[in-house]
Amino acid sequence: MPGLIIAPRARIFHGHEWVYATEIKKSFGNPQPGDVITLKDFRDRPLGSAIYNPASQIVARRFSRRRQDLDLDFFTRRIRQAIKLRAETEGLDETLCRLVWSESDGIPGLIVDRYGDHLCVQTTTLAMDMRIDLIRDALIELLAPKSIVLRNDSPSRKAEGMEQSISLIHGENPGAFSVVANGLTYEIDLIDGQKTGLYLDQIQAHMEVAKMSKGLRVLDCFTNQGGFALACAKAGAAKVTAVDISASACAAARKNAELNGLDIEVIEANVFDFLKSAQPEYDLIILDPPSFTKNKKTLMDAMRGYKEIHLRALKLLDKGGLLSTFCCSHHASRELFLENLADASVDAKQALRLVAEHHQRADHPVLITLPETSYLKGFTCQVIATR
Repeated sequence: MPGLIIAPRARIFHGHEWVYATEIKKSFGNPQPGDVITLKDFRDRPLGSAIYNPASQIVARRFSRRRQDLDLDFFTRRIRQAIKLRAETEGLDETLCRLVWSESDGIPGLIVDRYGDHLCVQTTTLAMDMRIDLIRDALIELLAPKSIVLRNDSPSRKAEGMEQSISLIHGENPGAFSVVANGLTYEIDLIDGQKTGLYLDQIQAHMEVAKMSKGLRVLDCFTNQGGFALACAKAGAAKVTAVDISASACAAARKNAELNGLDIEVIEANVFDFLKSAQPEYDLIILDPPSFTKNKKTLMDAMRGYKEIHLRALKLLDKGGLLSTFCCSHHASRELFLENLADASVDAKQALRLVAEHHQRADHPVLITLPETSYLKGFTCQVIATR
């Protein structure tokens, strides 16, 4: 088997699963893009098996500490383990969850979301893309889904030198159908809808924030399909306003409100502009934007964006008001994001008390030696002093 000799002091010796080009001492056996390769240390001792793509900044991603191939048996075993983990997680609906979460489930670059009888699959590494037929066959054997949609429109595919596409690889196009999460009905469309349906990682946070919203006037910014807005309306909020720049997202939020018999105001607008001109008539403001950065180079620009929306939101809150804010980029650490919020509170002349901390749902497990698997962080704070 071809492979790589890893240089001393590389992060893989500290438990990380990725190898960058600068960490390679030399290659052997002429490895090809998408190959399974063996990794060895500088003393020729084996480090395990990895997938290889020299076109990516992450040249190799380890998936096993022993010699292992990516065959049907491998995918069946690993996906079965992932299914078992979700089934054994208390309070998690295994029929509506992220069933496979890339490195966290030992299959780097494979994401599988389950929506009842339908599966939505993403392959974000070349090796997984090349083996999609094996992945499909394993999923059919284990779950017998009615359909499998390959939703490969993620920008991250460009880093692996792959094109974006959406296709049906099993069954018939389910079209628009409904799922129930937290007692709320959502209409999703895995092929023609925005993103891959629901943001499954935020379903838990929806309820955590909604529990604080009874009787409050709520502003849900970057609402997407209305997750936070609908949860708050169902929990008894006095008034709910949802804002998103996307016309299709606003239409989806209105549709979901109608399906649930809930009254929310949906406004199509740029959130930054909306916050700048809004009146201070809210008791709870929720900020759940898409990632402002996909790499370290733009991190500081992203943090300026987060600080701007934090500052504008805080200026709309009086004493006792709540701000729930989220960041879904692993490049921004928990500490950096909290510091950003603190800096904004100083500039807004508001003192904040931390009420709750939010994380990605348990169907997005975290490897403690791979910090990139822990990406979603959120804080709910209360204003305890005003200007």
